[in-house]
Amino acid sequence: MQKGQTIAGRYEVINKIGQGGMSVVYRAKDLRLGRFVTLKVLKEEHLADKEFVERFRTEAGAIASLSHPNIVNVYDVGQEDAINYIVMEYVNGVTLKELIGKHAPFQEKEIYGVAIQIAERARDMTSKFPTIVVQNT
Repeated sequence: MQKGQTIAGRYEVINKIGQGGMSVVYRAKDLRLGRFVTLKVLKEEHLADKEFVERFRTEAGAIASLSHPNIVNVYDVGQEDAINYIVMEYVNGVTLKELIGKHAPFQEKEIYGVAIQIAERARDMTSKFPTIVVQNT
């Protein structure tokens, strides 16, 4: 996807912010509501694999069904041509990976604070979805 490309006539790609094994993540602008969103797009290499496409759609439903301060909201999910996408709340800030890279080693009190937040999120998610893979949380 390119900067300026629009998905569903509504989400304009601003820049790439990350990627994983299944998808590429972009910061985008919701042109209808005038807010920044996170646009998660299934990688092209997985489009022919119906299992990947289904897993991607299931992920959107799973996230949307959760309500927790440490879990982003899902705003939209869809497909346009060969692009399968999930639109989520955009949270401006640093990732845990960036935080560790900039501030490690941490003080014991900081470690407990982060660990508690991660454990609470994992508990909430696994109580609803017992097959969640830890690396995806």
